[in-house]
Amino acid sequence: MNATPLAGRLERVREEIAGVQAAHGLRQDVRIVAVTKGHDGDAVRAAHGAGLVDVGENRVQEALGKRERLGDVPVRWHLIGHLQTNKAKLVPGAFALVHSVDSTRVADALAGAVRAVRGERLPVLLQVNVAGEEQKSGCDPAEAAGIANHVAGLTELTLEGLMTMAPFTDDEAMQRRAFAGLRGLRDRLATAAAPLRELSMGMSGDYRAAVAEGSTMLRLGTVLFGERSA
Repeated sequence: MNATPLAGRLERVREEIAGVQAAHGLRQDVRIVAVTKGHDGDAVRAAHGAGLVDVGENRVQEALGKRERLGDVPVRWHLIGHLQTNKAKLVPGAFALVHSVDSTRVADALAGAVRAVRGERLPVLLQVNVAGEEQKSGCDPAEAAGIANHVAGLTELTLEGLMTMAPFTDDEAMQRRAFAGLRGLRDRLATAAAPLRELSMGMSGDYRAAVAEGSTMLRLGTVLFGERSA
């Protein structure tokens, strides 16, 4: 994949982010995580060549395979998909941020994996199913406070913020309601000791709505790379 066309798409995305922020009087930093699921290593190289340093993968083993093949590409790897507890042992040292902690069981598995290798504290996000859709991962909003408190008690993890996915719809009002729900939940859970600065929300089809509701991290694949092969 050539980095030049990607650079043009990325510039348009950044212009749209700036336009949304200007329209709503927002100034938060918005990090773009390039989602390379279903794309080969050329997509990672292209992303880095276009100036992106954060790369997201849904599956642990796919990410590890790419990471091994692309050791010369200095990007930060994000795990954005559902994590099975039996894969937790593969996470320490491989990912800069895990977006998908959705239960105390997953949190404990990650903490145990970090402890086993005497690794550094692992930054994580709490994934919340704000939309309440059965097919989506994430904890119920009513359970979020309890899980967040549990994570806060684990010395191996650092809770950096929250993550969600909006309903699969073109209705921007529905998208914004979901994202506003996560932002409101973050505001209620945040403390001086744990400010929960990160809001990972917004994908290719709804990132404008996410930015309008305060997203600090967008997970973008199709809008940057086109349709994936898998």
